[in-house]
Amino acid sequence: MTVRKVPNVTFRTRVRDESIEGPNPFRWEEKTTADFFGGKRVVLFSLPGAFTPTCSTYQLPDFEKLFPEFQAEGIDEIYCISVNDAFVMNAWGKAQGLKNVKLIPDGSGEFTRKMGMLVAKDNLGFGMRSWRYAAVVNDGKIEMWFEEEGFSDNCETDPYGVSSPQNVLEALKKGEAQAA
Repeated sequence: MTVRKVPNVTFRTRVRDESIEGPNPFRWEEKTTADFFGGKRVVLFSLPGAFTPTCSTYQLPDFEKLFPEFQAEGIDEIYCISVNDAFVMNAWGKAQGLKNVKLIPDGSGEFTRKMGMLVAKDNLGFGMRSWRYAAVVNDGKIEMWFEEEGFSDNCETDPYGVSSPQNVLEALKKGEAQAA
């Protein structure tokens, strides 16, 4: 069996910098796949968009709330990635009051495309976005994979359950490695 790895890309992020004065004390910072995934065991989950109903009401808040339980199962970080730019992701993180989950902006969709998870959501006016999935990634290698059913362009529904934090946590507790 071939070990699947997360793709090597560079993300354009915005980080707070206290040396910058004014109402927007942020600067651009490039982060690589290695920065996020190297030498760590993490949960990565992806969703169609920041501020969308399922993502904002269930998926992100539940990963945030269950972070201590994920840590108890050997998870160092939880990352949420979306095909949204750094400004949107930062505003969403602030609106959600995040302390534990870290947001990764995939504004160009490069990471999502290389993961094979980029789909058209033109039927919703979104353009190209990520299919909903989650993965346990150990030092860049995908250890467990949780993909929602029905992967397709312009899907009429928004399946949610397989990639839920509760399902991922249950698999971690059982040590159930799913095929990546």
